[in-house]
Amino acid sequence: MEIINAIILGIIEGITEFLPISSTGHLILANQIFSFPEPFQTSFDIIIQLGAIFSVVFYFRKRINPFQANVTPEKKNEILDLWKKTIIGVIPALIIGGLLGSKVEELLFNPTTVAIMLFIGGSLLIIIESKHKDPKINSTLQLTYQTVLLIGLIQTLAMIPGTSRSAVTIIGAMLLGSSRIVAAEFSFFLAIPTMFAATGYSILKHGVNMQTNQIWLIIIGFVVSFIVAYSVISFFMKFISNHNFISFGYYRIVLALLVFLFLII
Repeated sequence: MEIINAIILGIIEGITEFLPISSTGHLILANQIFSFPEPFQTSFDIIIQLGAIFSVVFYFRKRINPFQANVTPEKKNEILDLWKKTIIGVIPALIIGGLLGSKVEELLFNPTTVAIMLFIGGSLLIIIESKHKDPKINSTLQLTYQTVLLIGLIQTLAMIPGTSRSAVTIIGAMLLGSSRIVAAEFSFFLAIPTMFAATGYSILKHGVNMQTNQIWLIIIGFVVSFIVAYSVISFFMKFISNHNFISFGYYRIVLALLVFLFLII
């Protein structure tokens, strides 16, 4: 049964991490059914996120590696500039997350908060998409340092479970004039340092003292998360080329209503 739980949670993490529907929120909800004893559950949820992050690194490896073979000086400078913007964008999360992360986790990591933020985020996606005009920013090269810093500030809202780091960065980028594709791409790039930092902080805080069977469960969840997340990223980038985010907004609202119903019953 523990192996099945690890596979199911790995699938949920892989599917939800980069879609604008909140992976943390889904894991909090899933843990009501598929769970391990604490503190292992917390460590498991944290570490399998790395599987999803490595899938981003692998998928965008040619876009983010300035030292790959046969790269032109111009392309190398473009990649380094993207990294500079990504690092600037992650600074607010590092500062605010370090100051408030523990308090937010203590007070807000519960199904009620998840349901509220799923509903709010879903509504915002629908509203913004219905009013989305021709974008001014159609390439990550056009993102200014001021813009990425503002996106980074907006990203800190994702500390609240159910909000979705992907959703708030996409919403923020679109509000600042980005196209859907640029918003999604920069959300992926920003996820790399943000989630490595968040995972590292959580591991230091909670520790990773585990038994042998628990290590195997971590490995299973990690691998499943990597494979599923890679497939989801590939699907998502193709999907938004021809579709908007409204369907994700409706999904969030329906899920929020189901959670509210579950809490009432």
